[in-house]
Amino acid sequence: MGSSSVLALPLPSFQFAPSQENPLTSKTKKTLLSLVSSRDSSLSYSSSSLLHKSLPLAASALILLSSNPEENQKKYAENDARFKSSPLLNKLLEKSKLNKEKNKLEIQDKYCLRGAEWGVGDCSAEGMTAEEKDNFISMLKQKTGVKQ
Repeated sequence: MGSSSVLALPLPSFQFAPSQENPLTSKTKKTLLSLVSSRDSSLSYSSSSLLHKSLPLAASALILLSSNPEENQKKYAENDARFKSSPLLNKLLEKSKLNKEKNKLEIQDKYCLRGAEWGVGDCSAEGMTAEEKDNFISMLKQKTGVKQ
């Protein structure tokens, strides 16, 4: 069996704003070391090649892992606020309210027509003359869009 060895590499240091903490946690360091380390000393040439190929990957992983979650939350909150105050969204919400009211009235008119035809409910035509009843029902049919 081959002996295992770990190639110690100096990690690049990055300058961050003083308010930020160092993003390289021990887990991140171990991950980066495992990406660029060699497991078998007999493959020193291929590990050197692997090192050169995996260094950009390690740098990318460092950048991705170093993002501050608080900053992301601020960005998401700003985007949500911008979306909620957008004129397009407000226009669509207003249109939705109007459609809801219109649909509710159309349904009420259809039930009123049915009640008038059957002689039940608030729109009952009981007590009307035949001519008044026919005029009332034809007005309801016209209002609801039902063909006569």
